Amino acid sequence: MVRAAVCVGALFSISVLAQVPATIAPRVRPPVSRPEQSQGILRADSSLVVIPTWVTTASGASVTTLNKENFRVIENNVEQPIAYFNKDDAPLSIGLLFDTSGSMRNKMEKASESVVEFFKTANTEDEFFLVEFNDRAKLMIPFTRDSGEIYSRIVRTKPAGKTSLLDAIQVGLKQMKKARHARKAIVIISDGGDNWSWHTVRQIRGALVESDVQLYAMGIFDAKLTGRSPAENRRGPALLEELAGQTGGRHYPVGDLNDLPSISAKIGTDLRNEYLLGYYPADSRDGKYHHVKVNLSLPDNMPPLRANYRRGYFASPE
Repeated sequence: MVRAAVCVGALFSISVLAQVPATIAPRVRPPVSRPEQSQGILRADSSLVVIPTWVTTASGASVTTLNKENFRVIENNVEQPIAYFNKDDAPLSIGLLFDTSGSMRNKMEKASESVVEFFKTANTEDEFFLVEFNDRAKLMIPFTRDSGEIYSRIVRTKPAGKTSLLDAIQVGLKQMKKARHARKAIVIISDGGDNWSWHTVRQIRGALVESDVQLYAMGIFDAKLTGRSPAENRRGPALLEELAGQTGGRHYPVGDLNDLPSISAKIGTDLRNEYLLGYYPADSRDGKYHHVKVNLSLPDNMPPLRANYRRGYFASPE
């Protein structure tokens, strides 16, 4: 059995919480009319390729005031004319991967609060599923629009066992194939590195590259990791950074457990403040991996900004 290194996922169970049903009111998405093209896909199953991109300041604040002229898209070192540009709050298919290993035992209350805050940023058309992972990763709730059902499951969970994070990502990617919406994201909450998965880092890295899913992670790591700390914990932060970065998502290290709910809400906001950049590649049906780069073209009076985006996609074969 391969035991890989990574970190992510967290769930909650406190008896008093389990007795109180959650009231989670998502935002009501205002009605919009958008062309059929705006159902942005990361794979070139049609001729249009759409790359979700979110822009931040140096401090990490989202920037939502840019226009089409502020972006340049380059595929395989060739600049592509942007044929489609949108900032619409499109519905999302979201998978929550929750760490239920034994080390999460005293972190469940804040972890449950973070889930509530995340769901508050959702709109009424979003759909969600829940994967819990400890000694094994298991799909607990398939796609549903009822976020309260997921919360109710989380607060009944009793943490125990080790951490099979990589297996959880594989389970999440499999479930995501049943998603109704074009925009897809996995959100992980965990406090430790992977120490019990059958899947390897290489396998999961490849699966993420071939998917059209963004990965976001909240890593609740010990701020005082040393050479004596378990190897999986020491490697965990870097692995989450890598996996999230290659998908256009982001890893948010959680230094203070009290910050977990606000970080969770920020991830939800990030997902709502993305730009959709669409273009028509010349070789859209070659079955190969296409490297993508997004550059910003900003006025001289603007401070430096950072574009976060998926680094490429696999084109469908003829």
